[in-house]
Order: sequence, then C-alpha cells, then structure tokens
Amino acid sequence: MDSSLNAARRARELRRVAEERLDVLVVGLGATGAGAALDAAARGLRVAAIDAHDLAFGTSRWSSKLIHGGLRYLAKGQVGVAHESAVERGILLRRTAPHLVRAHPYALPLTPAVSRRQAALVMSGYRLGDALRAAARTPRRLLPGPSRLDAARARTLVPVAPAGSLRGALLSWDGRLLDDARLVVAIARTAAARGARVLTRCRALRLTASGGGMTASVRDELTGEEFEIRARTVINATGVWAGTLDPDVRLRPSRGTHLVLRPGTLPGLIAGVHLPLPGETNRFALVLPQHDGRVYVGLTDEPVDGPVPDVPEAPEEDVTALLEVLNGVLGTRVTREAVAGAYAGLRPLLAADGGKDDAAGGRTADLSRRHAVLSEGGLVTVVGGKLTTYRRMAEDAVDRAVSSGNLRAGRCRTRRIPLVGAEPPATGAADGVPARLTERYGGEAAAVHELVRAHPEEVGLGITVGELLWSVQHEGALDASDLLDRRTRIGLVKEDRERALPATRDVLARITHL
Repeated sequence: MDSSLNAARRARELRRVAEERLDVLVVGLGATGAGAALDAAARGLRVAAIDAHDLAFGTSRWSSKLIHGGLRYLAKGQVGVAHESAVERGILLRRTAPHLVRAHPYALPLTPAVSRRQAALVMSGYRLGDALRAAARTPRRLLPGPSRLDAARARTLVPVAPAGSLRGALLSWDGRLLDDARLVVAIARTAAARGARVLTRCRALRLTASGGGMTASVRDELTGEEFEIRARTVINATGVWAGTLDPDVRLRPSRGTHLVLRPGTLPGLIAGVHLPLPGETNRFALVLPQHDGRVYVGLTDEPVDGPVPDVPEAPEEDVTALLEVLNGVLGTRVTREAVAGAYAGLRPLLAADGGKDDAAGGRTADLSRRHAVLSEGGLVTVVGGKLTTYRRMAEDAVDRAVSSGNLRAGRCRTRRIPLVGAEPPATGAADGVPARLTERYGGEAAAVHELVRAHPEEVGLGITVGELLWSVQHEGALDASDLLDRRTRIGLVKEDRERALPATRDVLARITHL
C-alpha cells in the first residue's frame, strides 16, 4: 500500500532524496513535523521529512492523550487560542481522525476541596467551553454538553470518590486519544501516501544557505554515512530541540510528568477525573483510565533548565506531588507501590518576550500555549502550541515556507484529508474483527486481523505478534524500542517491557530473514 513505511522503503528513499532538490525539508517527525510533511505534500510540493530517532520519539508521545477544546486557555483570557483548539478538535473528531479521537467524559468530584463558589465558576467555564464547541460547529452528538450529577451518579462514574463528603460531580466532555504516538504514525503514513519521503534515523547535523536555498548535512544513524539534502526551504519542527538548528530561538521548556498506575489500583473507574490543584483556581490534575487497565495521572508543569535530554526522566518529587494531589481528593489511598511507571515530556514553550532570552523567569504554567512561526532566510521554525493544534501549526509553518521560498503551491487542504485508518472499512470487512483492533487501527483493522489470526501469540497488554509484524511492515518500526515504546505502549512499565522483549526481538529477526 502507498502509505506503508518500512525498512525497504526507507532504503529506497534515502538513495533518492540525496539526488533531488526538494521544495521543503521538514526536520522533526512529531505531530507538527509529520503534519507539515502532509500539508506540503498535499499542496503538490516535493517534500522530505527526517528525524534523528523515530516517529513520535519526542514530546508528542508524552502527552495526556487529550484532544481538548481549550477551556483552560479561555479561563486565562486567551480566547483565540481556545477557539483554535475547539476548531482543531472538531476537525479531528469529524473528519481527519474519528477512529483515533473520541469524546470522553470527565468528572470533577464535588468534595470539600471544591467550594460551592469554585464549583459555580467551573460550571460556568464548562458552559463557555460548550459555546466554543458550537462556534467550532462540532455537533453535540460527537461531544455532549456539561451537566451536574448527584452523589450516586458521580460514584457510578468514579467509584473511588469519597462517599461520605461527596456532594456530587460536575460532568464535562472532551476529546481523547487512545494513543498519541499512533496519531503521529497515521499522519506520517498519510504524508507518505501523498508522496512525502518520511525518513527516520536521519539526523540533521547542520544547515547552510546555498544557491537560493538550504543544504542540510545529514547522518544516517543506522550506518553512520553522511550525505546532503538540498531544499529551497527547511521547516524546523524539532520542538524543544529547535535551538540546535536555530540558535536565535529562546524556549522555556516545561516538564509535564504523568504516573502510570497498575491495573486494579482505581477499580471501576469509567470517567476521567479532574482533581483541583491546591492553591490554584483554574488548574486541575487529571486521572485517565486506559483500555489496558492502567490509569494515567498527570500532569505537572515545571520549568526545566540546562541541556535538553533525548528522553526526559520523571523525578521522584513529581511522583510525590501527583500522589499527594490524588490522595487529597479520592476516597482511597494510592501508595507509591501502585505506581508502575512514570513518564515526562517537555513542552516547547516560547519565552515570554516572544522568543528572545527570558531572563526574568516566571512560571511556565503562566506562559501562553499559542504557537509561533519564526523565519529567517530559508529556515522556518515552528514552536509552542500543543498536540490538539498540530494541524494548524503545520499549516502556518508551510504557509510561511511557501512565502519565504517563493514556492508555487495552493492553499492548505489538510482540514479535509482523512488520516490513514479514518476511512470506514468496506462492507462486511469488519465482521469478526475484535473491537480492540478497530479502536487502534480503524479502517485497517480487518487487514491487521489477518496477521493476528496467523500470529496470535500475545507479547503483553493484549498486543499480539501479528500487530508487531504489521508495525514493521507498514508503520515504519525498525527496532524493539520502536515497537515497545511507540507503536505500542508496553514499554511504559519496565517489567512489562522486559517480558515482551524476547518475543519482540524474535519478530524483528523473522522479518530480517524473510
């Protein structure tokens, strides 16, 4: 299939990309970079996208898995950012990724920690958020409105809420992803289907202006071979690493930590849970049950100084802080032993002065989540923003690349391009396909099921050898880390990863010898 990414395609396109002159080279294959590759390819531009590691290796895979309508930004008076979020959420729900993004309920338990005045303010915010939904033309059948629940109904959705002091709950709805890394894979594959060359394990070493364009010196991280890619413009979509290619960009990275609770820690949880943060009016922690029985709890917002690591660590103080918030609201105590793992992502927030040195410091929680597109010569850098608005960020970056590079291209078309898997399966194709596969693969679930039936052995969390084979053959997975940490999320918990590793290596060896 045209969208398939695999080692053989990578080898072919590596040879070709060094021989061409591109219109656009995208550096970074998170959501925004993959989105820029899709946008540029859909406009008929010659485009390649490279990443030093894998699809969704950086911040895009460390999110809360929310596709949200910007309610928090509305509370801060950032109406434009909130409206943009609501519009992009609607596009994902309705058109581009309905197989990956769905509405999910979230409850705010009305405990003594939530005053009646605060509850009234929050409900007013929920209603304003619903007005944003309507303004974004997202139908209510896809995203129900807010409501107030009595205590009995609240405990049905959140059985771990404290029984004696619970006044009820405020119920809201927002978008959520089954898996953020899978969204990035779908975007990248859709870009590949439209002619973009998608190349992982290719590190951009340096950029130089040359002959009315840019030349990128690139190293193949699998072989160590260095080569050059020539392009009229380069889009720097490397997130918190943007300064490595554009030293003029000034970011204030913010660390968002999540806990991964063991299955059974919060039994019966149906809705997500908003937990008020002590001393904050409009900020909440989030408890989000997962299909595999795990529960995610997040997230922190802490400034990070110094060099940016490839894989951020979740410090113990973040774990302690999140457990304190959790145990301050729920009616059951969650111990440190219930935390099976933790992960942290770094938000690429633009410094408060618009990108120059932010010597004044300040809380990263107070920095705007609005994205920015900066350009000089043939280099366009896109920073800030959030996962929900990746498509708009990519559109703005490509618009700037077209303008600065004097490229001949039409307008953005990605509002109406369904991602791989979004198209419904052919009539009868889904018969007998497990719901779990449909939720993960959408319209491709029947094809995945064929591999699963041939290779049904489980490797962990219900994931089968057949699914790993699919990821190697069609989703660009090249090694065990790609499979365990991004195509699946088995690797979030160390012991799960270790149990799955032998079978994963066997799958890779099997593919190599075919």
